[in-house]
Amino acid sequence: MYRDATERGGLAVVTGAASGVGRAAAARFLQDGLGVVLVDLPGEALESTAADFRDLSGGAATVRAMPADVSDAAAMNALAADVFALGEVAVLMNNAGTVLPTGSWSAAENWRKLMDVNLFGVLNGVQAFLPHMVSAARPAVVINTGSKQGITTPPGNPAYNVSKAAVKVMTEMLAHELRTEDVPISAHLFVPGFTYTGMVQRMMPEMPAAAWTSEETVDYLMERMTAGDFYILCPDNEVSPALDAKRVSWAVGDIVHNRPALSRWHPDYAEAFKKHERDG
Repeated sequence: MYRDATERGGLAVVTGAASGVGRAAAARFLQDGLGVVLVDLPGEALESTAADFRDLSGGAATVRAMPADVSDAAAMNALAADVFALGEVAVLMNNAGTVLPTGSWSAAENWRKLMDVNLFGVLNGVQAFLPHMVSAARPAVVINTGSKQGITTPPGNPAYNVSKAAVKVMTEMLAHELRTEDVPISAHLFVPGFTYTGMVQRMMPEMPAAAWTSEETVDYLMERMTAGDFYILCPDNEVSPALDAKRVSWAVGDIVHNRPALSRWHPDYAEAFKKHERDG
């Protein structure tokens, strides 16, 4: 569907576009002949990204910086109206996200803030843009950025894991509904691996050997999306697709085999998990 979408031209709308994977993806869409609408919180990062992209395009493509808070449904509806006044949308990438510390019975305010961005930010994007995109009846793609933490749910930040697990399920439902309604729009769950974004850089000033750049991650996204994949789990320099598959299958196996929750991190199952990773 992506090739069909780009052949007809149009706009790529990317949230969280001022840095990291969002910026790299927007640059790739511009390279592929689409105009870009860069959505992020207002500020220098967004404006400088738009200026760089205008230089990159040489004025040959539409480049717009449109500040918006993805957690605000009214703001996203207004954004969609403004975008469709510019032209048709070929790509909607709901990528904006945040990380805040939480515990299962603590940091209630952080839970709400995180869910407002990571879950409702994606939902607001879908609900603001999809009615217009369906009415346009043109080839298009929707990309929702998830996380491996929403699939294998490691201990450490329950709110983040819950938000990304919800994005996974939401995107699965969206893909099914688009298929059932027989509209020329495909949905894709984009799951980066260890990627050296600005957020990671603040914690690790030097790029770890295991990490991919944002550009490498986006290259993988484009390759697999063009091939028609729905689940796009990106590897990195440490975790291969085969290792990802083993970890995902173990997580599902907790239910199938009635193991304790998160048995991968349970001391009674440590050796069994190591064997599973090694032998499959």
